[in-house]
Amino acid sequence: MQQQVSSKTAGQMILAYFKDFNVLKETRMEYWGIQIVNFLDCTFYFAMLTIATVFLSDDLGLSDKYAGYSTAVFTSATTLMLLLSGLYTDWLGIKKSLNISMAAMLVLRAAVVALAFAPGVPYRGILVSVLFFLMAPFMAGIQTVFQSSCQRFTTKRSRSAGFNLWYLFMNVGAAAGGFMIDIIRLKLHLANVHIFTMGVVTALLCLVVGMTMIRREDQLVSPDEPPEAAKKEAKVEHKPPLQLFKEVIREPALWRLLVLIALILGVRAVYAYLYLLMPKYWLRTIGPDAAIGVLNTINPIGIVIGLILFIPITNKFKVFNMLVYGAMVSAFALFPLAVPWRNYGPNIAQAHYIMAILCMIIVTIGEVVWSPKLNEYTAAIAPKGQEGTYLGLSLIPWFVAKTVVSVLSGHMLERWSPETVLVNGVKVPLQQAMIQNQVPYWHTPAAMWLILGIYALAGCIIAALLSGWLTRGAHWKVETNAPKSDVPEKTGPAAAA
Repeated sequence: MQQQVSSKTAGQMILAYFKDFNVLKETRMEYWGIQIVNFLDCTFYFAMLTIATVFLSDDLGLSDKYAGYSTAVFTSATTLMLLLSGLYTDWLGIKKSLNISMAAMLVLRAAVVALAFAPGVPYRGILVSVLFFLMAPFMAGIQTVFQSSCQRFTTKRSRSAGFNLWYLFMNVGAAAGGFMIDIIRLKLHLANVHIFTMGVVTALLCLVVGMTMIRREDQLVSPDEPPEAAKKEAKVEHKPPLQLFKEVIREPALWRLLVLIALILGVRAVYAYLYLLMPKYWLRTIGPDAAIGVLNTINPIGIVIGLILFIPITNKFKVFNMLVYGAMVSAFALFPLAVPWRNYGPNIAQAHYIMAILCMIIVTIGEVVWSPKLNEYTAAIAPKGQEGTYLGLSLIPWFVAKTVVSVLSGHMLERWSPETVLVNGVKVPLQQAMIQNQVPYWHTPAAMWLILGIYALAGCIIAALLSGWLTRGAHWKVETNAPKSDVPEKTGPAAAA
């Protein structure tokens, strides 16, 4: 079926996007309290995610492999816990769920700080890994609180703007987290553990906000909407899970969705590389003073700009085309990192800075284009009434891929981007060996990025060739009103985790 698109101009859609935020004036204090928590928690979370493997290796002595394993357990456990955290939030309520999760995070982050300052404690790296794992259910609980709050503390007409602003706050927090890494490491010359000290402070502030600003939890309705409207639910046929599962797996649409997701897994994995491979890669090719925090702010800042300016424009184009070709752009982001380094000489650090900036800009442009369209494609390909089931199933391949990438990340670093390499039987820092042309190309980080880039791009090309089959039976929505901005699903803590 041919997708029908809005006849509005790009300028009209951007103006409509900004006007959409006007309706947030009818929200209560609780909504804004949640957004303060959102900003504070994301500031720590994205800083932690960027520094985690570096902290585990440089401060606690874990190898690249075991640091990767630890991160894999934490991120995978958080994703799995998201399946249960909704029940937890519905049972306890938003305020209690938020306060319990933040109190637990406060204690666990403080325990990480305490262990970092206790070098005599045996197996510190393993103990901190256990603490990371224990954070998972509370991290998932916080994410469910954010989602539930955006639903509960907005009216029907302000809900789209409410979720968009939540996403903006999250990315602003992610950018702040990147800046905080470099302020702590490079400006204040403090140890990596003090990023977790910052986490203790943010958790404490979030507790204060939760206890003072979250006072009621009833559904917000607009003044011209009867209170009974908040209690109405759409009538749906609730089928037993086993029956629903049998019906879903018989649908050809499901297999088309899974094939597409499998084809673009190489692109989705790029966002796992940002925190699993990039930090150590930058420190080992640029140097120990590499501004890894600032480099990681390029993505969230670009997403904020893209969310405001570019996403309304992309609604003028076909969903599937934006998805596939935007994914190709993100795949191309890895190729600047694959450029041979032999001619850089002493300027190798500057060259890798340029390559890193190019990579982050390109991957962000691609993400703004394709990531919002994946959920839209999933909803379009799903049979009527099964959109939620399909959206849930679409996360399974990503969960598997993310876990595999996490487990293999340490092995990839040791193979292509180790801290030191053997040159004539002597261990030499990787950067020094590269400057002196003592490492063959296929044993350098550039080879790793070339392989990963080819894998990501190949899947996108196959998806483009199968476009007719992958879009068969899709029911694209017709935009008749002012468009709502799509929200990319990648950058949130839950998704990153």
